[in-house]
Amino acid sequence: MKELTDAEFKRIRDYIKTNYGINMGDEKKSLIYSRLRATLVKEGFENFTQYFDHLLKDPSGEGIINFVNKVTTNHTFFMREADHFDYFRDTVLPYIEDKYARQKEINIWCAASSSGEEPSTLQMIMQDYFDGKGWNTELLATDISSQALDKAVHSVYPNDKVAALPDGWRKKYFKRYDDSNSVLTDQIQKNITYRKFNLMEPRFSFKKKMHVIFCRNVMIYFDNETRDQVVGKFYDIIEPGGYIFIGHSESLTHTKTAFKYIMPAVYRKE
Repeated sequence: MKELTDAEFKRIRDYIKTNYGINMGDEKKSLIYSRLRATLVKEGFENFTQYFDHLLKDPSGEGIINFVNKVTTNHTFFMREADHFDYFRDTVLPYIEDKYARQKEINIWCAASSSGEEPSTLQMIMQDYFDGKGWNTELLATDISSQALDKAVHSVYPNDKVAALPDGWRKKYFKRYDDSNSVLTDQIQKNITYRKFNLMEPRFSFKKKMHVIFCRNVMIYFDNETRDQVVGKFYDIIEPGGYIFIGHSESLTHTKTAFKYIMPAVYRKE
């Protein structure tokens, strides 16, 4: 099989940028080659042009789904950037509890949920905080990768990953799956709705506005224009007083967003 040519890489890179907002510089060429090569060999394509032509003509859409699963990065772990979870528990939840005491409902969106560690952590925090108070804590978790979402739905995690969590959570919210893995209990899983979603959608149309949005370590792959567009759509669907959490390696352009800076990687709609 031939190498990935510059023209073929540009075609793939432009498609990813146009449809998913993800920027891939020239240094990603070898990564794209390594992630797709086995698929080309397995399916008998002679080169990347032939492979990509087939993807775009495939009426089932399965080829594009597999393509997205392979070229996107879904790296996460429990309690990643733990200060965010502390702030969520100690500041955001008391604010929500006070302001929405009558409704007893909190609307949260994890906009890049990957394999489920982030929404699961948020759900465990809320289960502890709202225990016995009668609150609806169901949250929405989305991702562009069907492969990552499948892992999240099954909620089976290696024991070494779960070991990083507090002992009380491991005993209360996990059960044995096999000798090497644990699985989340129904108490957590039933309160998380997983859905495939692309942040490049022209509008974010949900039945209710969000009180909290987590979109961490995703916009670092966007250029400034794409990021500003996505942040603008986040702003439109978040309630006044609501919070957005982004990754510590990310920032919002203050001149192009009305979100108010609160602390590193945490912003609020006034």
